[in-house]
Formats: sequence, structure tokens, C-alpha cells
Amino acid sequence: MIINNVGFNHCHDADFIIERPEGSGDELLLLIKTEAVFTIDGKDIRAPQDSVFYYPKSRPQFYRCIPQHTFDNDWIHFELDDEERALLHLDIIPAETPIPMDISFLSFCIKSIAYEQYSDHPYKDQSIKSYMTLLFIKIAERVMQNEKYHSGKQYEMLSTIRSKIYAEPFVQRSIGYACHEVNMSRSAFQHAYKKLFGVSFIRDLINSRTEYAKMLLISTDLTSEAISKQCGYRSYVHFARQFREQTGMSPLEYRKSKR
Repeated sequence: MIINNVGFNHCHDADFIIERPEGSGDELLLLIKTEAVFTIDGKDIRAPQDSVFYYPKSRPQFYRCIPQHTFDNDWIHFELDDEERALLHLDIIPAETPIPMDISFLSFCIKSIAYEQYSDHPYKDQSIKSYMTLLFIKIAERVMQNEKYHSGKQYEMLSTIRSKIYAEPFVQRSIGYACHEVNMSRSAFQHAYKKLFGVSFIRDLINSRTEYAKMLLISTDLTSEAISKQCGYRSYVHFARQFREQTGMSPLEYRKSKR
């Protein structure tokens, strides 16, 4: 993950305009705090106050103020590899389309990314990745909420399960237990979870444990065996195999690469 540039709470004058026919050379996420006009394929689209706008790489970027108004926004230019794109659910987020939503938490994430980006913190890359993950997960969740197949009650229940996975990756969980928690059959649960979040329950559980293990490997001197138990694994061999599948490295190799 590469952050090329990031800005928080920028206010521009009424003559503000961006014209990049070839794009910016990277991907761009905007948090729109005032109304703005975006030109997409020759057509003007009005983006409402408090909305998200995402430009993929190499797409033309044309946007400007509403006449006689200022333009306030947060923004972040970034580059990702395929694994990171999957983690951030960019396949779910519509490109070049205003996404109205509460952006207060998203703005906090960008503010934190900007702070880390220009700091000399030893673990700033890991902090930035965590904030980016939260940022895009929350946008993807909002997009999924708007899908016609989405059931509010079902989404609430499954979202609670997912929040628990990432908040407590060390807790022993199984599909059977999760199904019982939300009172769904195994097949219905697996289908709904994958459809809502773009990833299976098991893969999400592995992702959460891997991310937690990475944090412990970097920030503590615990042995790999101790970390495997902290992440909810009963078998170190199982932990090490899944960690290598996710990262391409053993836990020890990962620790050495970050120090």
C-alpha cells in the first residue's frame, strides 16, 4: 500500500477546479463536505454535501465548486496491490458515483492517515493500513446497505458477527456457532455473509487473525507459538500454514522483514 498524498479538511475558493484529462496516475478517494460538480464522460453530476467519490487509476478527473460557493473536502491518493484491493473491498464500491453517507468517521480516518503519513512513527505503515481498511470497509458497508437484496435486520445481525470477528480475533468461532447466534441455517448464513461482505465467513476469520498476528509480531516480543494461541489457534502448525498462505512468509520471516 502506497499513500502518495493525503489532505484533511481543505477549503478552496469559489474558483476552484480540477482538470486532469489523464487522471492523477493513481487512485483517488474524496470526501465531499460541500456540494460539488463532477464531469463524467461529458455529463455533469452534482455530488451532495457529505458524500464519497472514488476515481480509479487512469480515469479523467474533472470536478469543481458549485458556482459562488467554496469547496471543502478530504482526499487521499493511493496505490494498492491485488491483495490489498480485495481487503479494502474496492470491487464493491462504485467508481465515479457520489455515495451519500455520514462521513464523520471516514474524515477521522483520513485525518489519522495524514497524521501518520507525515510522522516518524516506527509503525506508521501498519497504522495507515489499519485506518485505510476501516475507511473502505465502512464505505463498502454503506454501499451494501443500499443494495436491493439487502435486508436491514439480516445485515444488522451479520454485521454484528463481523464486528466481533475483527474486534476479538482470538475468540474461538465456527460457522455453526455463528449460525446459531443469528438463527440461520448453515447454507443461508454462508450465502448471505458472502453476498453482503464479498468474502466468506471462514476467509474473513482468517483475515482478522492474520492481521492481529501481524500486529503482535511487529509490536511485541512474543514467540510465534505464543502469538498463535493469542490469535485463537489450537495448533501452531495450522497457524503457520494459514499465515504463510495469507502473506507468503512464515511468522518469523514477517517479523524480520518489518524490523
